[in-house]
Parts: sequence; C-alpha cells; structure tokens
Amino acid sequence: MIVAHRKNVQDLKSILSAHKRILVLGCGGCVTVCLAGGEREVGMLSSALRIAFRVDDQEHEVVEATIERQCENEFIEDILEEVQKADAVLSLACGAGVQAIAERYPNVPVYPGLDTKFIGILQEQGIWAEKCAACGKCVLGKYGAVCPLTRCSKGLLSGPCGGSRDGRCEVSPDTECGWQLIYDRMKAIGQLDKLLEPAPLTDWSQSHEGGCRKIIREDQRIKLIS
Repeated sequence: MIVAHRKNVQDLKSILSAHKRILVLGCGGCVTVCLAGGEREVGMLSSALRIAFRVDDQEHEVVEATIERQCENEFIEDILEEVQKADAVLSLACGAGVQAIAERYPNVPVYPGLDTKFIGILQEQGIWAEKCAACGKCVLGKYGAVCPLTRCSKGLLSGPCGGSRDGRCEVSPDTECGWQLIYDRMKAIGQLDKLLEPAPLTDWSQSHEGGCRKIIREDQRIKLIS
C-alpha cells in the first residue's frame, strides 16, 4: 500500500488561512489503512484546524467528507456539490489522489494534507516499512522476493558491500542488511545458485525517467464507434 504521514497542523493552518470555507477530504484507500487520511483522521484534523483558527480569532468554516478513493473519477463525482461550495480543498490522500482532485476541479485550490512516503507494509502495530520503490521492472523473482533496491541501503544488485556486521547494515545498527536477508531467503528456498549469476545492467528508463509513466491495457479500454 501507499504509506503517508500527516503534515503539521500549524503548517496547514498557514497554507489555508486565506480561505474561509475549507473542505477536508479523506480517502478510504491506502491512507485509511495507514491511519493517515481516513474518515477518523479527517475528523481529528478538522477539529484541530478549527481550534487553531479559533485561537487566532480567525473565522473559518471547516467541513468534512471522505470518499472511497480519491484517485478514481467514479468516486470523485460524489463530492461535486461540496467542492463547489468550498474555497479550498485539503486532500488527505496520497499525491496521486491530490492531483486527481485538482484535475477534476481545476477552479478550486487543492492542497495536500499528507506527505506521501513510500510503498510499504504494516511491519508491526504502529510501524510501516518501505518494501517497493516502484522501479518499473520488478526483480523480486531473482532475489527470493526481497527487493535489493529498498532493503539494501545502497540499492546494490550484484551482492553485498562488505560493510555489514552480524546481519546489520553499516548505515545504522537498527537496519537489517538487505543482502543478508536475500542470502538467508535464497538459502531457505534452495536457490543460492541464482546469486552466482551477474546482475544485468538496470534499464532505469522504465523508472521515473522521461516524465509521467502510464500503463495502457487495450483489453480494458472502451472504444467509441463513430
């Protein structure tokens, strides 16, 4: 899932101070799961903003709404009336959701209420860990489903750097050595021989080079017949 974290309330108050009617918009997708932008978090942030504005004797109306997903037009349409009545939208979605709302409602200022961090998983209660860098060409099959780009602090693809000690990275004793994890996993599934194969040069053009990436599924597109 996409993992995000809420911005500072005082920073948000400063950004929103010029707007009198503010719609705080939550998303029921990834940011709900990581406890950053769901209906509960919308309520908490809205209350905090009302108090922050009131302390400075500022008159602002803060309204709340949450939709299933901000990254899909199907659900964005559900808030048309609320957006039209607002002076600004504070989106508690990932960066994709913020941009989707802004594109659908080009005449209304839309601000991010969260910092989008990474693609990750819930490691344990209250701790989310990055697992995927969205590099564009997944190599997990070669490394026993352990990503060297995210799990190795140096993103090494051809083996460890030699700086780890007792399974811990030299960058920090709190960080597991990604290549130790890869080795242990490959040994457990009987595929250590794969690590003897040199890693090919990485084609970074499939990552974030050349602007916005797209995936087009022709079998899913609706074609109009003229």
